[in-house]
Amino acid sequence: MVEPAAIRVLIADDHALFRQGIRRLIDATGDIEVVGEAANGDDTIALVEDLAPDVVLLDVMMPGMSGIDAARVIKTASPRTRVVILTVHTNEEFLFDAIKAGAMGYLLKDASSEELLRAIRVVFQGEGLLAPTMAAKIFKEFARTASVQELASVLAPLTQREVEILQHVTGGQANKEIAHRLGISERTVKNHLSNIMEKLHVNSRTQAAVYALRAGLVPPSTLSG
Repeated sequence: MVEPAAIRVLIADDHALFRQGIRRLIDATGDIEVVGEAANGDDTIALVEDLAPDVVLLDVMMPGMSGIDAARVIKTASPRTRVVILTVHTNEEFLFDAIKAGAMGYLLKDASSEELLRAIRVVFQGEGLLAPTMAAKIFKEFARTASVQELASVLAPLTQREVEILQHVTGGQANKEIAHRLGISERTVKNHLSNIMEKLHVNSRTQAAVYALRAGLVPPSTLSG
């Protein structure tokens, strides 16, 4: 039986010690490998074009081209490459800019080793992931400003089950986890997500989660962190 190929990761961060720590973590796994490192945005783009990695772990603030700008270029230069923003910045504007730039994940640097490895695997599978602490922060801000009428207009098109699934998505759970929690098949979760994205007029589960948070759709009890 042929073993599945390892997930190929590029680490882009201007701190060498941080890159080395991530490399050691990844080297200890059996299904992920580091194929390159970059210390600035320009080198990141060059390596993406040369190596076509599966996932790029991308810092927001680097010398020269920022991580957000690099994510935009990567989306065009290597569409199959998934971008995970890995940063210390908790400003929600960085999150929105990252999603608009094509990033599929947003993780804070204080995340655990398990959370980082899970993010790589989840994003590689084509699913989005938000740091729960960021989700909670965004919720509190937009829930404060959202009106009852705005909430109702967002909620109206979605069924009760779709709202429930969107809550789990916004909490950072992958399809398999959602299926297990709700006692339904993973295929059913995917079908519901397709319906949710169509009704909200978004192109990814990550955008749907951000949309829900900005509209105040998700109650704080569903968020961790």
